[in-house]
Amino acid sequence: MAEYLEIHPKNPQTRLIKQAANIVRAGGVIAYPTDSCYALGCHVGDAEALERIRRIRQADKNHHFTLVCRDLSEIARYARVDTPVFRLLKAHTPGPFTFLLPATRETPKRLQHPKRRTIGIRVPEHPVPHLLLAELGEPLMSSTLLLPGDETPLTDADQIRDRLDGVLDAILDGGHCGIEPTTVVDLAVSPPVILRQGKGQIASV
Repeated sequence: MAEYLEIHPKNPQTRLIKQAANIVRAGGVIAYPTDSCYALGCHVGDAEALERIRRIRQADKNHHFTLVCRDLSEIARYARVDTPVFRLLKAHTPGPFTFLLPATRETPKRLQHPKRRTIGIRVPEHPVPHLLLAELGEPLMSSTLLLPGDETPLTDADQIRDRLDGVLDAILDGGHCGIEPTTVVDLAVSPPVILRQGKGQIASV
């Protein structure tokens, strides 16, 4: 059974954030709220946990996972960012966006798109992941909590528990956070392309 942590969405309890971080460090897979919808997350260096998320999502090898970062300073280790791209990222983070960027050589291949060698990057504007990332001290490997056959992501923690209690290690109940996913912007091509219009509004790319 998954541990069920009722976390305040605006003032998350430090004790519960630490508990969630320890679960991630130990190889756990969690469901957690973001500023767009709930997501699945695991330790960035844990290949087995990543495969568990892949099985939950029934995602193929071309699925784009996302590195959820606390701020832009963490991005340079995993993605190549030039000055124009940095300005665009700075203008739209934190927020409900996922940006596809060329991966650096330091980025493990399992985290990259196998053909394009890109990585998804996200900086959410939500207290729960923000404090969780601060406690972890590194990004969280993540994927939208959209189950096979569903048209929209799961958004209610009780519903998540009903569907995934036996396969998750923890559910961070931060209340309702919507069903609209992030807007996905491909910055690995020129000019950039909006691949999915979601919650985030961007004037031009």
